[in-house]
Amino acid sequence: MSEAELIESRRLHPPEGEDFWVFAYGSLMWRPGFPHKAIERALLYGYHRAFCIRSVRYRGTPERPGIVLGLARGGSCMGRALRVAAEHGREVADYLHDREMITGVYVPRWLNVRIGARGQGQLARAAAYVADAHHVEFCGGLGEEELARIIAGGTGVSGSNFDYLESTVRHLDELGISESGLHRLLRRIRREIDATG
Repeated sequence: MSEAELIESRRLHPPEGEDFWVFAYGSLMWRPGFPHKAIERALLYGYHRAFCIRSVRYRGTPERPGIVLGLARGGSCMGRALRVAAEHGREVADYLHDREMITGVYVPRWLNVRIGARGQGQLARAAAYVADAHHVEFCGGLGEEELARIIAGGTGVSGSNFDYLESTVRHLDELGISESGLHRLLRRIRREIDATG
């Protein structure tokens, strides 16, 4: 299967005539870009937020890839769930496909999330884009030193990889979502920038 065929095969199919939730764990949380009728804190079990996707367009180049967030297997992830009205279902699904599926590294899945302040509320099904560990652009499991090196050096059409990390940490803080690993990574890169400065 070609990459184009893989991408096309991974279209999100919203439930016909029903509202649905979209689970957001990165920039969709603060910059969704699609109509939604509600937004709630949500907890997803079985996946965690991780720098695990090579970026050769938005935050890097083919010659010097950057790295962006994906949902990798294991653990849990606190994010936000956005409720999409049935009448906007196809429009939102097409928008998400165009935004997320630049390559076939993501897989849209329907997963159970807990909606509520501390992820202890109602159980709901939500669409989420998870990382495909078999795709060539997947690079999960990198150590902090390697991540810092990649992020410090990556720049693509959307700006620097460092700005992406900094923006992610700032927005997570504003939403009250704690990610100590991302804070530690940001501090490390800042120290290295200051030292070489």
